[in-house]
Amino acid sequence: MTAATFENVGKVYPAGWSRRRGTQAVNSVTLRIPEGVVFGLLGPNRAGKTTLVKLLLALGRPTTGTVIRLDRPAADISTLARVGYMHENQHFPRYLGARELLRFYAALTLMKPETIAARVNELLQLVGLADRPDEPISRFSKGMIQRLGLAQALLNDPDLLVLDEPTEGLDLVGRALLREVIAGRKAKGKTVLLVSHVLSEVEQTCDRVAVIVNGSIVKDASVADLVRDPKTGGRRSLEEALRPLYEGARP
Repeated sequence: MTAATFENVGKVYPAGWSRRRGTQAVNSVTLRIPEGVVFGLLGPNRAGKTTLVKLLLALGRPTTGTVIRLDRPAADISTLARVGYMHENQHFPRYLGARELLRFYAALTLMKPETIAARVNELLQLVGLADRPDEPISRFSKGMIQRLGLAQALLNDPDLLVLDEPTEGLDLVGRALLREVIAGRKAKGKTVLLVSHVLSEVEQTCDRVAVIVNGSIVKDASVADLVRDPKTGGRRSLEEALRPLYEGARP
């Protein structure tokens, strides 16, 4: 079973007044993300990671190929209620408090009204914001906003959790919390897709990674295989393993 499948996917963003020219963001990507794993999507800047995430979340449509999310075409929005998404740059209404914001998003995810209050309180406690539930978000630090974004992504207990650069702005305690949350999702049999440049976090949390460079998948392997040095059989860092793959990436 797969949580997400990309089958020969290409995406061209039209450019120019005639819309005939364009930028090839991804090219012939075939990728399968199994259920119940923590899967890392890695690559240099402008490699195509964000485009793949947008296609998975139905925020865009592929030019060619097929995207399947939770056994349904990605264009079928019925499965979005089973997805949680945390963006690297949260843009929440700054006049709201954390509790009010989470209640609003809970209603959008079609949660039962009688369960919302308990779920919101549970998540505020989980992310360390239970002592400031009604303080305006305008007073929150970057790390606090990231914690709130994590709570928002977890509201519907998603089968597929997509985390896009989730460690941005988090301190050591926040990063430890994030690792605990990811481990908890995996223990429940849920799937996590982690997009990150912080390779130490990927190495600690992911079971498998795919590497995209210049719009094409150049590696799809388990973390254990990647960090095994083919020459000595010993262990190397994930950075050492990926550095040769990033060579030739467009700036």
